[in-house]
Amino acid sequence: MTDTLTPIVPPLSLTLRSLLRADTAVLFRSRQALVLNLLLPLIILFVTNRGGKLGNPGFLIGMAITYGLLSSALIGYSTTVARDREAGVFQRLRVTPTPTWAIMVSRLTVQLAMNLAVSVLVMIVGSIMHNTAFTVGEYLLMLVISLLGAAVFLSIGQALVGVIKSVTAINAIGRVLFIALVLTGIFGSTGILGDDFKNFAAWTPVGALINLFSAVLNIAPWGSDATNGLIASLGYIVVFAWLGIRWFRWEPQ
Repeated sequence: MTDTLTPIVPPLSLTLRSLLRADTAVLFRSRQALVLNLLLPLIILFVTNRGGKLGNPGFLIGMAITYGLLSSALIGYSTTVARDREAGVFQRLRVTPTPTWAIMVSRLTVQLAMNLAVSVLVMIVGSIMHNTAFTVGEYLLMLVISLLGAAVFLSIGQALVGVIKSVTAINAIGRVLFIALVLTGIFGSTGILGDDFKNFAAWTPVGALINLFSAVLNIAPWGSDATNGLIASLGYIVVFAWLGIRWFRWEPQ
Protein backbone atom coordinates (compact mmCIF):
# COMPACT_ATOMS: atom_id res chain seq x y z
CA MET A 1 0.00 0.00 0.00
CA THR A 2 1.41 3.36 -1.02
CA ASP A 3 0.98 6.32 1.28
CA THR A 4 0.09 9.58 -0.41
CA LEU A 5 1.22 12.85 1.04
CA THR A 6 -1.26 15.68 1.03
CA PRO A 7 0.44 18.99 0.32
CA ILE A 8 0.09 21.51 3.10
CA VAL A 9 -1.29 24.80 1.87
CA PRO A 10 -0.30 27.72 4.11
CA PRO A 11 -3.06 30.06 5.31
CA LEU A 12 -3.78 32.96 2.99
CA SER A 13 -3.06 35.46 5.77
CA LEU A 14 0.45 34.02 6.22
CA THR A 15 1.06 34.15 2.47
CA LEU A 16 -0.04 37.77 2.22
CA ARG A 17 2.10 38.81 5.20
CA SER A 18 5.15 37.15 3.65
CA LEU A 19 4.53 38.83 0.30
CA LEU A 20 4.01 42.23 1.92
CA ARG A 21 7.25 41.92 3.92
CA ALA A 22 9.21 40.86 0.84
CA ASP A 23 7.77 43.58 -1.41
CA THR A 24 8.34 46.23 1.27
CA ALA A 25 11.98 45.16 1.68
CA VAL A 26 12.52 45.30 -2.10
CA LEU A 27 10.95 48.76 -2.30
CA PHE A 28 13.14 50.21 0.45
CA ARG A 29 16.29 48.71 -1.08
CA SER A 30 15.59 50.28 -4.46
CA ARG A 31 17.40 53.58 -5.01
CA GLN A 32 15.16 54.39 -7.96
CA ALA A 33 12.05 53.93 -5.81
CA LEU A 34 13.52 56.20 -3.14
CA VAL A 35 14.23 58.97 -5.65
CA LEU A 36 10.88 58.75 -7.46
CA ASN A 37 8.70 58.30 -4.38
CA LEU A 38 10.36 60.68 -1.94
CA LEU A 39 13.01 62.99 -3.38
CA LEU A 40 11.19 64.20 -6.50
CA PRO A 41 8.15 65.75 -4.74
CA LEU A 42 10.45 67.29 -2.11
CA ILE A 43 12.65 68.75 -4.86
CA ILE A 44 9.55 70.27 -6.48
CA LEU A 45 8.60 71.81 -3.13
CA PHE A 46 12.08 73.28 -2.71
CA VAL A 47 12.20 74.69 -6.25
CA THR A 48 8.74 76.28 -6.04
CA ASN A 49 9.55 77.73 -2.63
CA ARG A 50 12.82 79.23 -3.88
CA GLY A 51 11.23 80.47 -7.07
CA GLY A 52 9.09 83.11 -5.41
CA LYS A 53 5.36 83.59 -6.02
CA LEU A 54 4.70 80.75 -8.44
CA GLY A 55 1.21 80.09 -7.16
CA ASN A 56 -0.96 79.37 -4.17
CA PRO A 57 0.93 77.22 -1.59
CA GLY A 58 -1.85 74.64 -1.58
CA PHE A 59 -1.71 74.42 -5.36
CA LEU A 60 2.07 73.96 -5.31
CA ILE A 61 1.87 71.25 -2.64
CA GLY A 62 -0.86 69.47 -4.61
CA MET A 63 1.27 69.70 -7.76
CA ALA A 64 4.30 68.22 -5.95
CA ILE A 65 2.18 65.31 -4.69
CA THR A 66 0.69 64.76 -8.16
CA TYR A 67 4.05 64.64 -9.94
CA GLY A 68 5.48 62.39 -7.21
CA LEU A 69 2.62 59.92 -7.66
CA LEU A 70 2.99 60.11 -11.43
CA SER A 71 6.72 59.36 -11.46
CA SER A 72 6.52 56.53 -8.93
CA ALA A 73 3.85 54.74 -10.98
CA LEU A 74 4.83 55.38 -14.60
CA ILE A 75 8.59 55.03 -14.12
CA GLY A 76 9.08 53.22 -10.83
CA TYR A 77 6.26 50.67 -10.48
CA SER A 78 5.93 49.66 -14.14
CA THR A 79 9.69 49.25 -14.63
CA THR A 80 10.10 47.22 -11.44
CA VAL A 81 7.26 44.85 -12.35
CA ALA A 82 8.62 44.44 -15.88
CA ARG A 83 12.13 43.68 -14.62
CA ASP A 84 10.84 41.11 -12.11
CA ARG A 85 8.81 39.46 -14.85
CA GLU A 86 11.87 39.31 -17.12
CA ALA A 87 13.97 37.88 -14.26
CA GLY A 88 11.41 35.10 -13.73
CA VAL A 89 10.27 36.25 -10.28
CA PHE A 90 6.60 35.87 -11.14
CA GLN A 91 7.13 32.45 -12.70
CA ARG A 92 8.75 31.20 -9.48
CA LEU A 93 5.98 32.69 -7.35
CA ARG A 94 3.27 31.07 -9.44
CA VAL A 95 4.55 27.56 -8.70
CA THR A 96 3.98 28.20 -4.99
CA PRO A 97 0.56 27.86 -3.33
CA THR A 98 0.23 31.65 -3.49
CA PRO A 99 -2.88 32.79 -5.45
CA THR A 100 -1.91 34.82 -8.50
CA TRP A 101 -4.15 37.71 -7.48
CA ALA A 102 -2.35 37.95 -4.13
CA ILE A 103 1.00 38.54 -5.87
CA MET A 104 -0.20 41.73 -7.57
CA VAL A 105 -2.37 42.84 -4.62
CA SER A 106 0.72 42.77 -2.41
CA ARG A 107 2.71 44.92 -4.85
CA LEU A 108 -0.06 47.44 -5.30
CA THR A 109 -0.75 47.62 -1.55
CA VAL A 110 2.89 48.34 -0.72
CA GLN A 111 3.06 51.00 -3.45
CA LEU A 112 -0.16 52.64 -2.27
CA ALA A 113 1.05 52.68 1.34
CA MET A 114 4.33 54.27 0.28
CA ASN A 115 2.50 56.88 -1.79
CA LEU A 116 0.24 57.81 1.12
CA ALA A 117 3.18 58.06 3.52
CA VAL A 118 5.08 60.31 1.11
CA SER A 119 1.96 62.43 0.55
CA VAL A 120 1.67 63.05 4.29
CA LEU A 121 5.35 63.99 4.45
CA VAL A 122 5.00 66.35 1.48
CA MET A 123 1.98 68.02 3.11
CA ILE A 124 3.86 68.60 6.36
CA VAL A 125 7.11 69.75 4.76
CA GLY A 126 5.23 71.86 2.21
CA SER A 127 3.17 73.64 4.84
CA ILE A 128 6.39 74.49 6.72
CA MET A 129 8.32 75.61 3.64
CA HIS A 130 5.47 77.74 2.30
CA ASN A 131 4.58 79.03 5.77
CA THR A 132 0.94 77.98 5.56
CA ALA A 133 -1.40 75.84 7.65
CA PHE A 134 -4.18 73.46 6.72
CA THR A 135 -7.12 72.31 8.78
CA VAL A 136 -7.59 68.69 9.77
CA GLY A 137 -10.38 68.44 7.21
CA GLU A 138 -8.13 69.74 4.45
CA TYR A 139 -5.42 67.24 5.37
CA LEU A 140 -7.95 64.40 5.22
CA LEU A 141 -9.31 65.58 1.87
CA MET A 142 -5.78 65.84 0.51
CA LEU A 143 -5.14 62.25 1.60
CA VAL A 144 -8.29 61.08 -0.15
CA ILE A 145 -7.27 62.85 -3.37
CA SER A 146 -3.74 61.45 -3.01
CA LEU A 147 -5.17 57.93 -2.72
CA LEU A 148 -7.34 58.55 -5.77
CA GLY A 149 -4.35 59.89 -7.71
CA ALA A 150 -2.18 56.94 -6.69
CA ALA A 151 -4.89 54.56 -7.94
CA VAL A 152 -5.11 56.46 -11.26
CA PHE A 153 -1.39 56.43 -11.97
CA LEU A 154 -0.85 52.86 -10.72
CA SER A 155 -3.63 51.64 -13.01
CA ILE A 156 -1.91 53.41 -15.92
CA GLY A 157 1.41 51.85 -14.90
CA GLN A 158 -0.25 48.42 -14.67
CA ALA A 159 -1.75 48.87 -18.14
CA LEU A 160 1.65 49.87 -19.50
CA VAL A 161 3.35 46.76 -18.15
CA GLY A 162 0.39 44.63 -19.23
CA VAL A 163 0.33 45.73 -22.84
CA ILE A 164 4.12 45.98 -23.33
CA LYS A 165 6.55 43.21 -22.39
CA SER A 166 9.96 44.76 -23.05
CA VAL A 167 11.58 46.44 -20.05
CA THR A 168 13.43 48.88 -22.31
CA ALA A 169 10.25 49.87 -24.14
CA ILE A 170 8.30 50.29 -20.89
CA ASN A 171 11.06 52.46 -19.43
CA ALA A 172 11.22 54.65 -22.55
CA ILE A 173 7.46 55.01 -23.01
CA GLY A 174 6.96 55.68 -19.29
CA ARG A 175 9.45 58.55 -19.37
CA VAL A 176 7.87 60.05 -22.50
CA LEU A 177 4.39 59.83 -20.94
CA PHE A 178 5.72 61.37 -17.73
CA ILE A 179 7.17 64.39 -19.54
CA ALA A 180 4.04 64.79 -21.71
CA LEU A 181 1.69 64.69 -18.71
CA VAL A 182 3.89 67.03 -16.66
CA LEU A 183 4.00 69.63 -19.44
CA THR A 184 0.27 69.24 -20.08
CA GLY A 185 -0.46 69.82 -16.40
CA ILE A 186 1.78 72.89 -16.16
CA PHE A 187 0.59 74.61 -19.35
CA GLY A 188 -3.01 73.57 -18.82
CA SER A 189 -3.27 74.80 -15.23
CA THR A 190 -1.71 78.18 -16.04
CA GLY A 191 -3.78 78.73 -19.20
CA ILE A 192 -0.73 79.93 -21.14
CA LEU A 193 -1.81 78.07 -24.28
CA GLY A 194 -5.39 79.31 -24.22
CA ASP A 195 -8.75 78.15 -22.91
CA ASP A 196 -9.11 75.29 -25.39
CA PHE A 197 -5.90 73.64 -24.22
CA LYS A 198 -6.82 74.36 -20.60
CA ASN A 199 -10.15 72.57 -21.08
CA PHE A 200 -8.37 69.65 -22.73
CA ALA A 201 -5.76 69.46 -19.95
CA ALA A 202 -8.51 69.34 -17.32
CA TRP A 203 -9.49 65.88 -18.59
CA THR A 204 -5.95 64.47 -18.48
CA PRO A 205 -4.89 62.48 -15.39
CA VAL A 206 -2.60 65.26 -14.12
CA GLY A 207 -5.02 68.08 -14.90
CA ALA A 208 -7.92 66.25 -13.26
CA LEU A 209 -5.95 65.65 -10.07
CA ILE A 210 -4.65 69.24 -9.88
CA ASN A 211 -8.22 70.54 -10.22
CA LEU A 212 -9.34 68.23 -7.42
CA PHE A 213 -6.55 69.45 -5.14
CA SER A 214 -7.51 73.04 -5.96
CA ALA A 215 -11.13 72.35 -5.05
CA VAL A 216 -10.53 70.60 -1.71
CA LEU A 217 -8.07 73.30 -0.62
CA ASN A 218 -10.55 76.08 -1.47
CA ILE A 219 -8.16 77.51 -4.07
CA ALA A 220 -11.01 77.34 -6.54
CA PRO A 221 -14.70 76.65 -5.83
CA TRP A 222 -16.03 73.17 -6.51
CA GLY A 223 -17.40 73.46 -9.99
CA SER A 224 -17.49 71.66 -13.30
CA ASP A 225 -13.68 71.33 -13.46
CA ALA A 226 -13.56 69.44 -10.16
CA THR A 227 -16.58 67.30 -11.05
CA ASN A 228 -15.10 66.46 -14.44
CA GLY A 229 -11.78 65.70 -12.73
CA LEU A 230 -13.46 63.22 -10.40
CA ILE A 231 -15.32 61.55 -13.26
CA ALA A 232 -12.18 61.39 -15.38
CA SER A 233 -10.10 59.93 -12.52
CA LEU A 234 -12.64 57.17 -11.83
CA GLY A 235 -12.85 56.45 -15.55
CA TYR A 236 -9.06 56.17 -15.86
CA ILE A 237 -8.95 53.73 -12.95
CA VAL A 238 -11.62 51.46 -14.44
CA VAL A 239 -10.29 51.48 -18.02
CA PHE A 240 -6.57 51.15 -17.32
CA ALA A 241 -6.99 48.67 -14.46
CA TRP A 242 -9.03 46.46 -16.78
CA LEU A 243 -6.37 46.72 -19.48
CA GLY A 244 -3.59 45.99 -17.00
CA ILE A 245 -5.35 42.93 -15.59
CA ARG A 246 -6.71 41.61 -18.90
CA TRP A 247 -3.45 41.80 -20.86
CA PHE A 248 -0.88 41.19 -18.15
CA ARG A 249 1.43 38.24 -18.89
CA TRP A 250 3.35 36.48 -16.14
CA GLU A 251 6.09 35.28 -18.47
CA PRO A 252 8.53 37.55 -20.35
CA GLN A 253 7.74 35.84 -23.67
